[in-house]
Amino acid sequence: MRLAVFRSEQGSRLGVVDGDQLVDITELVPAPTSGPAGPLHALLERGTDPRRLAAGALSGRPRVPLAGVRFEPPLPRPGKIIAAPVNYRDHQAEMAAPHTVADLGLFLKAPSSVVGHGGAVALPYTDLRTDQEAELAVVIGHEARDVPAARALEYVAGYTCLLDISVRSTEDRSTRKSFDTFTPLGPWITTPDEVGDPGTLGLRCWVDGALRQSAGTAELIFGVPQLIAYASSVMTLWPGDVIATGTPAGVGPLRHGERIAVEIERVGRLEVTVTAARARPYASRPGPAAASAGSSTGAGRDLSAGAGRTEAVSA
Repeated sequence: MRLAVFRSEQGSRLGVVDGDQLVDITELVPAPTSGPAGPLHALLERGTDPRRLAAGALSGRPRVPLAGVRFEPPLPRPGKIIAAPVNYRDHQAEMAAPHTVADLGLFLKAPSSVVGHGGAVALPYTDLRTDQEAELAVVIGHEARDVPAARALEYVAGYTCLLDISVRSTEDRSTRKSFDTFTPLGPWITTPDEVGDPGTLGLRCWVDGALRQSAGTAELIFGVPQLIAYASSVMTLWPGDVIATGTPAGVGPLRHGERIAVEIERVGRLEVTVTAARARPYASRPGPAAASAGSSTGAGRDLSAGAGRTEAVSA
C-alpha cells in the first residue's frame, strides 16, 4: 500500500494510490487530521495499521487522477529525522572520510527542513558547494526503545525516498544539512508488505537526467534493522519518526534550475527542482562565525555553479 498526503480545497488529505488514481481515505482516519503534522502522522500516532484501515474500504471513496495530484510531504513535521553519516563504503572512499557510521554515530536533521515531491530545494549560498544525497528513509510506526535488530522491522510503518541535501562547509552536520527545504521526502510512504526486504532495494538518483548515484541497499554498512536497533538504544523512537539510512557514492554539486530525481525499487520516485533565487555569499550569513568565512572550505568560489572537488569537502 502506498499512502500519500495531498492538497485539496479541504486542506491536507490522506490517500491510497490505486493504479493511476488516488483514493481519499481521510474520513477513515480515527483522529483529528488538520494539525501541522498531517493526517498520516495522526494515523500513526493512534497506532492504527494503515493496511487494516484501508482494507476493503476503498470502494465508493472519492478519487482523483494521480497525474493531477498536488503532493505534500507524507510527514511534513516528523518528530525526529535521524540520519546515518557515511553508511556506504563507496561514499566513504569518494569523500576520503576516515570514519563511518560505526565510529560517527547518528545525527539529527531539523524537521523544518522537510519538503515534498514537486517542491524546490533552495540553495543558501552562492560560493559554497551544495550536494544531493539520495537515501532510503524508514518511517517508524510504533514506539521503540532498545529494540533488538532481530525484531526491528516490526516497528516499521513504511519506507520512502529522501534527499539529504548538504552544504559542504565546516559546520556540524546538523547545521549544514538542516536548512529549510534540505530534506525532500516522498512522494508517499510504501508499507513493508509491498517493499519486502529493505536490504535488497536498488537506488538511483539523476540530476537533470544524468545518472549520478546507483547502488543497492545491500551495500549499507549498517542495514535497516541495525540502524533501528542502534537508534533505539540511544533515544526513544516515536511513530512518525524518520530514519535516513545514508547515501552511496555519486554526490555532486547542484545548480539553479536543475531537477533531482530519486527512484528506489518497490518504494517510489521523488522529484524536486533546485533554486538559487535567494542564495547569498557565505560571509554574509549572520552570526559571530561569519568573520572566519574566509577560512571555510570552498569560500570565495562559485560552488553553486558546480565548481569544487568532492574529496576536498566534508562528508
